[in-house]
Amino acid sequence: VFIAQSRASGSHRDVEDEELTRIFVMIPKTYTEEDLREKFKMYGDIEYCSIIKNKTTGESKGLGYVRYLKPSQAARAIEECDRSYRAILAEPKNKSTESFEHDYYSNNMRPELRGNALPFCMQPEFCGFEKAETRIQEPVSKRLSVVSRLPFIQEQLFALFDLVPGLEYCDVQRDPHTNSGYAVIQYSTAASAIYAKYKLHGFEYPPGNRLTVFFLEDGNDSSE
Repeated sequence: VFIAQSRASGSHRDVEDEELTRIFVMIPKTYTEEDLREKFKMYGDIEYCSIIKNKTTGESKGLGYVRYLKPSQAARAIEECDRSYRAILAEPKNKSTESFEHDYYSNNMRPELRGNALPFCMQPEFCGFEKAETRIQEPVSKRLSVVSRLPFIQEQLFALFDLVPGLEYCDVQRDPHTNSGYAVIQYSTAASAIYAKYKLHGFEYPPGNRLTVFFLEDGNDSSE
């Protein structure tokens, strides 16, 4: 898999430093930076680890960063680490930590909040979030609908959604009257579909054309 950089991103080295080597993870509040390093060192050479702490109390927020020397190592960590860490690529440092935390919670976590499914739910901070957010969650499934005002090319759309592991099929359709694009995407797991929706909803493809991605009922029990 090749990761493309936008024309506005500057040099390749800048993009690699800012976007491809740093991952963001959810961890138990008891973890130290050494614990975090110990858990993730098996995936590659770590440049540094850091834990996000409450500025007032100094306590861990249960979130942290791991910076690798190579993008391939960060990618391996995301793919192979335990799913409870909710590992994703971190936003560049020019985006505030608070803003990124908010996006991470609201976009990446909300669809999976069911009962006691949220990791580390014994922690009051996460339980409070769960209770507040379950009222507005949307149904989750392994199947996605993708809508665009421009028509899709089957091979290109497949390649785009295949960046998320577990793609089972991509069915592209076209409205002959409006020439807009419509496709149905299905993954092997709901987790893959959730991640694909989080990463690609609002994504401009081609540039200037935003994709709309939402869940489609797939006949399974979404509470799982």
